[in-house]
Amino acid sequence: MSDWENSPVQEKHKCFLTQLASILIENVFDGVRRDEPVIRWREPAHLSEIIPFNVQEEPKSQELILEMIKNVYKFSVKTGHPYFMNQLFSGLDPYGLAGQWLTDSLNASIYTYEVAPVVTLMEQSVISEMLKMFYRGNEDQDSEVSGDGMFCPGGSYANGTAINLARFWLRPETKNCGIAGLQLVIFTSEDAHYSILKWSNMCGIGEKNVVLVATDELGRMDVDDLEANVLKEKERGKTVFMVSATAGTTVLGAIDRLDEIADICEKHSMWLHVDAAWGGGLIFSRVHRTLLKSIHRADSITFNPHKLLAVPQQCSLLLTRHSGIFEAAHSRKASYLFQRDKFYPTNLDVGDKYMQCGRRADVIKFWIMWQAKGTSGFEKHVDHLMSLSRHMKEEIERRDGFELVTKPSFVNVCFWYVPPFLRDAKETHNYNERLHKVAPKMKEIMTKRGSLMISYQPLRQKPNFFRFVVQNSGVLGSDVIYVLEELERIGKNL
Repeated sequence: MSDWENSPVQEKHKCFLTQLASILIENVFDGVRRDEPVIRWREPAHLSEIIPFNVQEEPKSQELILEMIKNVYKFSVKTGHPYFMNQLFSGLDPYGLAGQWLTDSLNASIYTYEVAPVVTLMEQSVISEMLKMFYRGNEDQDSEVSGDGMFCPGGSYANGTAINLARFWLRPETKNCGIAGLQLVIFTSEDAHYSILKWSNMCGIGEKNVVLVATDELGRMDVDDLEANVLKEKERGKTVFMVSATAGTTVLGAIDRLDEIADICEKHSMWLHVDAAWGGGLIFSRVHRTLLKSIHRADSITFNPHKLLAVPQQCSLLLTRHSGIFEAAHSRKASYLFQRDKFYPTNLDVGDKYMQCGRRADVIKFWIMWQAKGTSGFEKHVDHLMSLSRHMKEEIERRDGFELVTKPSFVNVCFWYVPPFLRDAKETHNYNERLHKVAPKMKEIMTKRGSLMISYQPLRQKPNFFRFVVQNSGVLGSDVIYVLEELERIGKNL
C-alpha cells in the first residue's frame, strides 16, 4: 500500500499512531504544568524556520511528521494552562478530550439515522435535557417540555439561525419569496456580540436595520431605551420583529434583564432570542441560575458548552420552545437523503431541519463529559468559577494600583492596572491617554515571557483595561494571586 491511500494498515501505521498517541498524552499533561510557559513566543519569520509550513510535491517520512507535530505543540498556545485566561474558552478536560478523539476516529456526519445511529440518539437525549433545563421555568420539574434544538458550528452560527427563525415566524412566506419590500428591524444592545450585525447582513435585513440599544452602568441593555427605540421604529413604518438579548456579554459579562425584555417583546409581538453562549452554563448551578431569571420566556436560546462548561472546541446549541419550526423554516426534503420509504422511522433523519448537510458530531464530547461528571459535577465546576471571580474582585479592591471598571455580575472581572508612575497623575489632562497604552505594553511583555495570557480591550470612551475570565476549574485561588502579582511585577518597571 502506498502513502496516498487513506486506509490504516496495521503493519505500516500502528507504530506511527502509537507514537503519536504517546506525544499527544505527554503534551496533555505538560500543557497544564505551572512551571511550563503558556506560550513559547516566536516571531513569524523565526517560526517559519522551525516549522516547514509550505507544502511540497513529495511526501515526508513518518519520523519527520512526528517531529513536526512535536513542534506544533511546542510553539502553540497552551489553552489548558491555568494561566491562559485570554478568551471565553480555556481548560483541557480529559473526558472531553476522550470524546474529541472518539469523534475524530468515528469521522461521523449526522443527517440520517442509517449513517449515524448512535450519535443521532445521543443528540436527541442531550437536546431533550437542555430543553428541560432552560425551559421548565417554575413548572414541575417532572413536567414535559416542548421545543427543539440543534447543534451548531459556533455561537455566531446559532445566533444567525435564530434570526432566520424569527424572520420565518413573522413571515413564513419569506422562505420562498424573500424579504423584498419588508423593512425588518432587530434590536440588540450596544455590547452584544457582533454576530448579530454580521448575520443581519447574511439574512438580507441589513446592518443599518439593527438598532443598538444603550446599556446601563453594568453593561445591561437599557429597557427604557429599548422600548423607546421600538416605538420610534414603528412610527417610521418599520416592522419590529426581534430582540436579541444577551446573557453574558463578551467584555463585561453583563446579563440583560430578561424578564423586562420579555414583557416588551410580548407587548409588541417580537421574537425574543437570548444569546447565552457565554452565560448559559449558569443553568447547571442551583445557586447561580437565578441570574438567568425568565430565560424560559425566550423563543430561542444560544448556548455554548465549550465556553463556561469547558467542553472542547467547538460545541454550541440553538434551542427553541417552538416545536417543528426548524423543519418548517429549513426543510428541503432532498430525495437522495431523506427518502420516505426507509426501513426505520424517518423522523430519526434529523438532517433536514439543519441549514447544513454534513455535520460534525460535536455532541459526543459533551455527552461523555456529562456521563463522567453528572449534572452535579458541572454544578460544582460552575460554582467554583464563580467563587474564583469573587476572589479576584476582592483582591483587586484591596490592592494598590488596581481599579475595577464596573461591578462584576458574572465571571468577567474587568479592571485597570495603574503602574506606579501614573498613580499621582490621575488629574492630568492626558491621564486616560497614557493609561490606554499600559495594557497593550503589559500584554506584550507577558506574552513574550510566556508567563500569562489575559486579554485587554477598550470599551466606548474607557481606556484599555484587562478582562479576567476563567472557565478552567483547575485554576486555584493561588492562581488568582499569581495573576495579580505577575501584573505587578510587569507593571512596576514600566
